[in-house]
Amino acid sequence: MQALVESAMEPMLGVRFLATEYNTGPVHGGRIDSLGLDENGSPVIVEYKRATDPGVLSQGLFYVAWLMDHREEFEALVRERLGLAAAAGVLWSTPRLICVAGGFTRYDLHAVREHRRSIDLVRYTMLGEHHIALETVASVAAQGSGTRRQSLRGGRGTSPRRRTDAMAELEAVVDETLLGLGEGVTKVERKQYDAYQRLRNFACVTGRQDKLLVYLKVAPATVELVPGFTRDVTGLGHHGTGDLEVQLRSEKDVERALELFRLSYAAA
Repeated sequence: MQALVESAMEPMLGVRFLATEYNTGPVHGGRIDSLGLDENGSPVIVEYKRATDPGVLSQGLFYVAWLMDHREEFEALVRERLGLAAAAGVLWSTPRLICVAGGFTRYDLHAVREHRRSIDLVRYTMLGEHHIALETVASVAAQGSGTRRQSLRGGRGTSPRRRTDAMAELEAVVDETLLGLGEGVTKVERKQYDAYQRLRNFACVTGRQDKLLVYLKVAPATVELVPGFTRDVTGLGHHGTGDLEVQLRSEKDVERALELFRLSYAAA
């Protein structure tokens, strides 16, 4: 099961694979099942259990504590595997723990809501010997990691102080809409964009002087592109993740985009 997840960690979890069975040294005396870096630059620890195991959460949090005490070692690993830019962009405010297991107890579901860390509980199902299905059971963002509402980042040369009341209201509507798409939606704030995610990002939002740009995980070829509203940005540099750009200038645009938001949410 671990090998299957590690072989396709980015499409399945939105996490770039760094290392397997990572040795934490003689003092801690353990091995982290998988280490990775998610789409927003957050360090990720993945722990696996074959069945329901009440110790998976405690073990994972033990390794998160180790990780926070060994930032330079982790950044060196990122630099070696993913390059200088990735290492410079590690987001230490939101380290994540992903627990993959055959099941979880009601105590696990309660415990994740009491911790201050970003934790995802993921149930797996084997489909034969070579395929696996993952289902998010619970997803909680760290306290203070960016789930609060605030003005989105401006584009180049744009100061948030100059944003109009209308744009501030539009930001609030988009924020409420994306957070309200379903259970398990969390928000991560980066300097350049805000990411909304389940297990993976499904929307990244950045501000401009007169509009908001939302990048979605929807294949542009599957939708009818409307000039001035939707755009294929495959292969084009932009903040956040997703190949479909949606331009929002009013609440009516948010209503027009709602089905696209739902499609991207469902895919995450």
